[in-house]
Amino acid sequence: MSAGRVRPETEASLPSRLLDRHTHGAPGPAPVRIVHLGLDAFHRSPQSSFYAKHTSDGGDGRITAFCGTRPDVVDPVAAQDGLFTFVQRSDDGDVFECFGSTAEAVDGPDLQRLKELVASPQTAVVILSITEAAYAVDESTGGGLESSTPLGRLVLALAARREAGAGPLAVVCCDNLAHNGAVTRNALLALAAWPAGQTGSFAGLADWIDANVSFVSTSVDSITPRTTTAHRKLFGEAFGSRDAGAVVAEPLHNWILCGDFPAGRPRWEDAGAVFVDDIEPYENRRLWLLNGAHSILAYSGLFRGHQTVTEALFDSVCRDAVEEFWDEAARHLPDNLCIPEYRAALLERFRNSRIPHHLAQIAMDGTTKLRMRALPVLAAERAAGHSGDGAARMIAAWLAYLSAAARFQDPLAAEINNANALKGSERTVALLALLAPDLAGDAGLVTRLDALQAAFAAASPADMSAPDHLDR
Repeated sequence: MSAGRVRPETEASLPSRLLDRHTHGAPGPAPVRIVHLGLDAFHRSPQSSFYAKHTSDGGDGRITAFCGTRPDVVDPVAAQDGLFTFVQRSDDGDVFECFGSTAEAVDGPDLQRLKELVASPQTAVVILSITEAAYAVDESTGGGLESSTPLGRLVLALAARREAGAGPLAVVCCDNLAHNGAVTRNALLALAAWPAGQTGSFAGLADWIDANVSFVSTSVDSITPRTTTAHRKLFGEAFGSRDAGAVVAEPLHNWILCGDFPAGRPRWEDAGAVFVDDIEPYENRRLWLLNGAHSILAYSGLFRGHQTVTEALFDSVCRDAVEEFWDEAARHLPDNLCIPEYRAALLERFRNSRIPHHLAQIAMDGTTKLRMRALPVLAAERAAGHSGDGAARMIAAWLAYLSAAARFQDPLAAEINNANALKGSERTVALLALLAPDLAGDAGLVTRLDALQAAFAAASPADMSAPDHLDR
């Protein structure tokens, strides 16, 4: 492994800040201006690199982060006064940075603390990275207004802000959803308006949110695998100390935002963020090319015995499926997004053998992800008179994966298990109906999916030996 490196601006302070955190890492005087729901590896790597460059100690306001699906990350970050190491890994070596923009790490269900912070006039921004599945709202039951979900808790916190007269603020969605700002707005308004005729502190809350909360759409682009014990040892190997909150990611990270910040915001553009008037093309580029390729590699790769993105990429069956889908998706993206260069960069990122991005992590929540990654390209291709085989192959890979997976995570897991009990085309129809009921009645598509699924099983066994340049 190449020797670890430290960026010049942190070289002197990094070891001392983590070894003597109570002296060097205590929260500075800057107030909390940002509340982040979703204290996970994704928040602590690409996003924190933007936060830290303009919100760190004494800067433009700090962050209180609430855990999302990983409550085990709270204690390490809290114990280190919000400090943690960001390790950027590439085939050229490691770069270590110490981030201190997190003032407080809080358990997700701590509704009282969330209310206090969101109701504070100093809070200007609420940022969400809570996974795609968290935005499903069941309006018939209130969908989590009882505070059992992140969005339910946020609605209760916004009610507290209205009561406190703290004024407007921005909600920024960073999850992989098309039109994610609009999705967040619609979900929160539905929750705030439930049930009809509500009185007390919720009377008129939906109208207040609509008038006072700005919903910012974003596209965040960075490959961040789940942090492992081996990753946490990197800091110890480099500096002789332990960092239980360390997080590892690739060097590249992009953040594109579109929307208003009525209570102000840090100058994230100084750290490389990009503000645009129309985010949809950037969303689609990421959802289709990066995330779509990830889904293809995850489902076809796991079915063929691979464990990581890099392994699957060097299986020609998986790689050809990615290229075919990219060719289709590229026909529906603007030329000014430099698609050939973006594709080449993705291949280099996927080849980064020192970022073992596990396919099992990517494979989660397939019914949610495929609706955004495969179905739009399939519809666009068929509308243009093309077969849509590349997008269909992604769905077929999912079908093949489900046929062999001993266990999986999905918001529709019970329905998937029921469909999996069927045979042949009946199974295909039932599973396709979970993605898009209207497509389940398309006999031609069902027949094609059956054939594509069979092709994954009939292909030559995968070569599990790593190419020479991966054997490092």
